[in-house]
Amino acid sequence: MREIVLDTETTGLDPFSGHRLVEIGCVELLNHMPTGNTYHQYINPRRDMPQEAFDVHGLGIDFLSKYPEFDKIADAFLDFIGDAKLVIHNASFDMKFLNAELEWADRTKIPLDQATDTLDMARRKFPGAQNSLDALCRRFGVDNSAREKHGALLDSEILAEVYLELIGGRQPTLIDASAPQQKPTQTLTQSAEIKVKPRATQLPSLLSDEERAAHSEFVKTLGDKPLWT
Repeated sequence: MREIVLDTETTGLDPFSGHRLVEIGCVELLNHMPTGNTYHQYINPRRDMPQEAFDVHGLGIDFLSKYPEFDKIADAFLDFIGDAKLVIHNASFDMKFLNAELEWADRTKIPLDQATDTLDMARRKFPGAQNSLDALCRRFGVDNSAREKHGALLDSEILAEVYLELIGGRQPTLIDASAPQQKPTQTLTQSAEIKVKPRATQLPSLLSDEERAAHSEFVKTLGDKPLWT
C-alpha cells in the first residue's frame, strides 16, 4: 500500500482571497514504512508575502522568485503522488490550496476522499487534548527539535512518524511486503527425523457400549461405503 505524507506552506489562509502555495513537501510510505523517496518544491507565488506568513515559515519573495510558478511543476507533483492515499494534518486546508492551484493551472483536481486527515484521527483518539503537530510530537516522543519554523518537507517527515504512532506504532507486522523474504535453510524433514514409538499398552476406549451402539446405527444411515467402515 502506497501512501504520501504531505504538507504545504502558503502566503495566507484562503486561496480565494488571493493567497498562493509557496512550498510542497511529500514523503512516500510503502506498507506504512518510509521508502526514502521524497518530493520537495518551492513555488513562486507571484505576489507579496504577508508578514504573518513569513513569521511562520520564513520564506520571502526574494528567495521564492527564483523558483517556478505552480503550473510549471503541477505535472511533476501529480506524477509523484499518483493515486496514493494522501496523509495530511488538517487536510481540508492543504487540499483547498492544492485543488485551487490545480484548477487555475487547468489540471484535474484531487478527490477529497484521497486524503486522510491526521488531525481528525488525533481528535477522535484524544478528544479534548491538544492535537497540533507539535503537541502530538510531545505525546509520542517524536523529535521535532529541528522545527524552528514550519517547512513542508520537514513537517512531512515529522508527520510520517506521528502518523505511524496514530495507527499503532512501528509494529513488527509492518514489514515491507515487497522486500524479498529469506527462505529457511532447512526443512523439518531435513533437520530431524520424527519417529513415533508404539505404546507398550493400548489405552482403553472412553466410549461406553451405548455410545458405540448409537454410532454404529448412525453409520448405517450414511450409505454403502461410509468412511468409518
